[in-house]
Amino acid sequence: MNRRVLTILLPVAVGALMIGLWYAFRLHVLASDQRFLLPTPDAILRSLVEKAPALASATLTTATGALLGFGTATLVSFALALGLSLSPLVRAGLYPYLMMLQLTPVIVLAPILILWVGPGLKSVVIITFLICFFPLVVNTTQGLISTDHALVELFRMGRASRLQEIFFLRVPAALPYFFTGLRIAATLAPIGAIVGDAYAGNSAGGQGGLGFLTIIYSAQFQLPALFATAAVACLLGFLFAGAVVALSWFALRQWHDSYQRKDL
Repeated sequence: MNRRVLTILLPVAVGALMIGLWYAFRLHVLASDQRFLLPTPDAILRSLVEKAPALASATLTTATGALLGFGTATLVSFALALGLSLSPLVRAGLYPYLMMLQLTPVIVLAPILILWVGPGLKSVVIITFLICFFPLVVNTTQGLISTDHALVELFRMGRASRLQEIFFLRVPAALPYFFTGLRIAATLAPIGAIVGDAYAGNSAGGQGGLGFLTIIYSAQFQLPALFATAAVACLLGFLFAGAVVALSWFALRQWHDSYQRKDL
């Protein structure tokens, strides 16, 4: 069988198997009075159709917060990584505080952000930014300082300026590291936006995101709707990650080994 066809059929077969196990587990393992806790896939699909308008509006709100936070984190982290790559002393001075920022729980920051900027999109964007920022700046900085020393010496022998060395050598060499951080951040961005919406979002004017819907459906014990919300959130994450993978392929396919080698 053609390998390309096989790579398509295998996920479909595994998905069908998982759905079959889902039904079997619900029917043969759960007691009759517990089956409501695990709605069937067809019940989730029906709820997805019924709640489509609310889910579409919430997804747009969450996607906006995720995209703004992710985009801002990308720009700021790249600029900071350039600064960190210039001096070991700068990295030694700032890195502990970057770690401190990353290790501070979002649940602690959310009330502070609400007091500072108020609930709503601003707080959601900031929370998403904080979640996405660290993997981006760490991976990009690592890429910038990991440039082949022989190539660095070649540039310096050719009397290249510092800016030429950075933008014509170090930045291109750091792109695989940058896109690795970007893929990590892309998967975290929707999660950050949903968490931010749950803790610091604002539902005024019907503008609540997926995090708000999660709270509502959970409080109302609408389990099929809750699973449908989770499915939409998962799809949003796939879209973010897929966009970054496509961008990575477009930027690296012509020269990087991971795209040039056909035997992998």
